[in-house]
Amino acid sequence: MMRGSSTTISEPPADCARCPRLAAFRAQNRVAFPGFHNAPVPSCGTGAPRLLVVGLAPALKGANRTGVPFVGDRSGLWLRDGLARVALGDAVCRITNAVRCVPPANRPTAAEVAACRPFLAAELSGPVPMRAVLALGRVAHDATLAALGLPHRPRPFTHGVEHALPGGAVLVDCYHPSPQNTHTGRLTRDMFDAVLERVREIVG
Repeated sequence: MMRGSSTTISEPPADCARCPRLAAFRAQNRVAFPGFHNAPVPSCGTGAPRLLVVGLAPALKGANRTGVPFVGDRSGLWLRDGLARVALGDAVCRITNAVRCVPPANRPTAAEVAACRPFLAAELSGPVPMRAVLALGRVAHDATLAALGLPHRPRPFTHGVEHALPGGAVLVDCYHPSPQNTHTGRLTRDMFDAVLERVREIVG
């Protein structure tokens, strides 16, 4: 698995119409929240990362508001505070989402995930080796495998489990740090840090 510089990464246009439902929802949000980003949220971080973090989709009042993945909501605080605790910063890490536009009720359809797949595939391709992909949740896990053209069944999503990828990289699974998981104890800080510390070992 390889990737190139940030200047070669394809990002969806601001008026992307690949997903009619998401485009209509963006239009509604531009009226309801005119100060928000309300457009596809581009990836952020270094152009030649050793780690790619893949989330689900922008939250309505998180990345959809700020225009930066995992910035502006509680999930973002969990992720970015965790990355800081284990010294996985912007110099080694890039952050993206399987779906670039905010979906109603935070739930993209399978067709919407597939429509956004070329952008995730672009993140995963290029001339510079990436050492690890951190998939936050099952959708991110499945989207990553699909973008790489790999079958899901031999590599089921399981929190804390590692899956070898072509080219020597490793896919690491983690529950998504959403309030639904962190407030219920499904994902604790110790669990999250254990995964992040393992990722740090992999990326060096």
